[in-house]
Amino acid sequence: MSYETLLNIQGYAKFFLILAVFTIFYSYAYSIYKRDKKGERDFEKYSNLVHDDSIVSAPLEDIRKDKEKDNKEK
Repeated sequence: MSYETLLNIQGYAKFFLILAVFTIFYSYAYSIYKRDKKGERDFEKYSNLVHDDSIVSAPLEDIRKDKEKDNKEK
């Protein structure tokens, strides 16, 4: 293979890799937006965690309640 061919392959690979990362990132961001609008999860609590991260802070979510809800639905 010539040097120009390798550069072309590298350029295409880089383009498709960036396209895949872009698609994955924006689909994740959209899913967060959609869950926040539906009310499934309040992401404001998580953003406030940055300011209030002491050891005596109340937990954001109770894991046991979530598991009980899942068991009741089944």
